[in-house]
Amino acid sequence: MSEAWSVLVQTELVIFDCDGVLVDSERLGNRVFVKFVAEFGLAMKLEEAIFLFKGCKMADCVAVIEQRLGKKMPQDFVTQLRTRTAEAFERELLPVEGIEAALDKINLPICVASSDPPEKIKLALRVTNLLSRFEGRIFSSYEIGSWKPAPDLFLYAAKNMGFQAPSCTVVEDSVLGVRAGVAAGMRVLGYTEQSEAHLLEASGAHIFYSMHQLPSLLSHY
Repeated sequence: MSEAWSVLVQTELVIFDCDGVLVDSERLGNRVFVKFVAEFGLAMKLEEAIFLFKGCKMADCVAVIEQRLGKKMPQDFVTQLRTRTAEAFERELLPVEGIEAALDKINLPICVASSDPPEKIKLALRVTNLLSRFEGRIFSSYEIGSWKPAPDLFLYAAKNMGFQAPSCTVVEDSVLGVRAGVAAGMRVLGYTEQSEAHLLEASGAHIFYSMHQLPSLLSHY
């Protein structure tokens, strides 16, 4: 643990990202994305898409696709993509392994702060039976017009929940999300695979690999 972490006050609020933290959606969502853009002539590998788009706002994802294709996507591209993604979520989406047991052990206020539209966040949480845990405490970048790595969403969530930034811990899985949490003056726990740990750690996160570790980490930080 760094000195910067040791001087912070004890955690009073836990702010969760959604995709890849609460719901196991990164591979599923990007699989839909890769399959859809292939219909327009762009071949991408799934791992490449996950690396490029994790934590990004949709407009930036579309800009990358348009640049690679050298043409604009149809006006209804995002609408069609969201429909296909929602259908895949309904069929296949699962909670992140261990998250339900972890939430059962966390005796602190919790909320969600995600770059996704509110309806997508609620769909993901409903399908995975997590919505009741976060109902009324869901915050979206689309509500405030600001996306990670800007700190605004996390600060907005903390303010609405009634807490100061230094008493908040963010749980994230993307570099952009980690940067946003650090910029907000919050602690950041980075949930990741070992292959990507250095990226999140370099951005300022304390790394962990299993949701079973989370309750213990929160009690120490």
